[in-house]
Amino acid sequence: MRIGDAAAAAGMTARALRYYEEQGLVTARRTPSGHRVYAPEDVRRLRTVRELLDAGLTVGDIRSFAPLLDSLPPGGVSALFAPGNGARDAAEDGLADGPGRDDCRAAEAVARRRLADLDARIERLTMLRGRLARQLGEPAAREPGRVAPYERALRE
Repeated sequence: MRIGDAAAAAGMTARALRYYEEQGLVTARRTPSGHRVYAPEDVRRLRTVRELLDAGLTVGDIRSFAPLLDSLPPGGVSALFAPGNGARDAAEDGLADGPGRDDCRAAEAVARRRLADLDARIERLTMLRGRLARQLGEPAAREPGRVAPYERALRE
């Protein structure tokens, strides 16, 4: 399929697909006239990339374990990281052609580093929010879902 169809099937724009190709996350085959063509496996890979990005990983994170993406079973992102799921258990038991134990551990290490980075950012942003709230005379912490007066004013 051509780029527009592949992008639509993967739930993204053609521009995003080209970017992921530039980053080495997918490789298009070319027709003799130079048009990009993608197979259903490429669409599946792109959906996996999208799922990983939506989970908080970066393109660089995914690039570090990109060779594993093709060996995951459908819906296999959780299998890549979570014990007790598909590819990882099968790999540990020596029963699968999918990613091996060391590969899964490496991907999990990348995800855990990203999680630690997100935790640190949240902590820093919470601290900054507290400082700014104090400057505005607002409580540093507030109940989840409660709209602060200044938020209400900004919405109007």
